[in-house]
Amino acid sequence: MKISWLPTVAALAVIGTVIRAAFFTPLEAKQGAAQKIFYIHVPAAWVAFLAFFLVAIASGVFLWVRDRRLDRFAESSAEVGVVFTTVVLITGPLWAKPIWGTYWAWWDVRLVSTLFLWFIYVAYIVLRGAVESPELRARYSAVLGILGALLIPFIHLSVYLFATMHPLPIVGKPDAPSLPGEMLLTLLFSLFSFTLLYFAFVRSRYHYAAERDAAAATAEHDA
Repeated sequence: MKISWLPTVAALAVIGTVIRAAFFTPLEAKQGAAQKIFYIHVPAAWVAFLAFFLVAIASGVFLWVRDRRLDRFAESSAEVGVVFTTVVLITGPLWAKPIWGTYWAWWDVRLVSTLFLWFIYVAYIVLRGAVESPELRARYSAVLGILGALLIPFIHLSVYLFATMHPLPIVGKPDAPSLPGEMLLTLLFSLFSFTLLYFAFVRSRYHYAAERDAAAATAEHDA
């Protein structure tokens, strides 16, 4: 069996991230070991936003040029984005409970809007399965993929606009990150490894979509 280098490297990078975060990154003074969920939660959120942003870009270009490869990429990226958003919605409450004393707060705008983003792209996947016409499916999905991504800037800015349990960003600050050097290095490594994993997942999912469409076209031709 041929082993693809990208999934292998991505998997090793993620394993390395977990090992470094667990054993070679110092504990945060106030949050203790619970803070180490940060190195999974934050890169998962970054990848989810990246995935949905690329869905919107590919969808917008698809509506212009009608290239089915863009539709397949958008479909693949949306599914991978849902997976990473699920990780965000699981790790967030696990981190929140020991720090904030609760798994969930419905008044927290970032929490609720992230959940809403998850529902939008789950609906995107459901829509793709519900519309039989390939052309209509691609067009309807493209519109929903673009609209859903409009929520991403709102989620990012929500901590500035509303009172939430989430703190203000400590890395993406206008001046400089306020993380200690070792923690910042672990975070950057985690962002790199999760991004690599995203591209590995999308590539595999895209290849599946291409083979599925080719098989469908062959079956239609034979019929």
